[in-house]
Amino acid sequence: NNNRYKMIDLPGTYSLYSNSADEEVARDFIIFEKPDVTIVVLDATALERNLNLALQVLEMTSSVIVCVNLMDEAKKKGIRIDTEKLAATLGVPVVPISARNKEGIDTLLKTIDSMVRGKIKTNPIAVRYSPEIEQCIEKLIPRVKEVIGDACPARWVALRLLDGDMSLLHALQQQPLPSVKEVSIYACHDTAKSV
Repeated sequence: NNNRYKMIDLPGTYSLYSNSADEEVARDFIIFEKPDVTIVVLDATALERNLNLALQVLEMTSSVIVCVNLMDEAKKKGIRIDTEKLAATLGVPVVPISARNKEGIDTLLKTIDSMVRGKIKTNPIAVRYSPEIEQCIEKLIPRVKEVIGDACPARWVALRLLDGDMSLLHALQQQPLPSVKEVSIYACHDTAKSV
């Protein structure tokens, strides 16, 4: 088709827990810019290590395509990846590619187009934590929603507050979100510390 899309290449990172400026840039773009699709590119030769990033992104947005790159290298190393099973487990499309050999690129582009046009519905895996953490999250969610409304995923914000992510508090404060006020967002942080 003749659809044109704008793609933003975010800094490469293994995590979005704001331990570096690159992680904050990627996190803030996904949360505040709300792209139509977030493509998480994983290294097929180190998939287990990279899956953590995919799970973090899935907690932030459901509009995700997981792209498993370096399939040619994985094959050389005897690594076999069942991308259909991975897609079923993650609840989002998983597209195997070899960017260097230009293999799978057409499939990736078609998948992006289908997702943007609403032809693909995702059902991302819901990461569950210990009962204690889940209980804290449930206590925080109403307070988070009271402060930020639907501007960001309340469960994800609650998790970040429980983790003490002060950079997220600062980023939320800088956003033109109608209900976010400094006092309110820091009160959420205080609530997180008390649970």
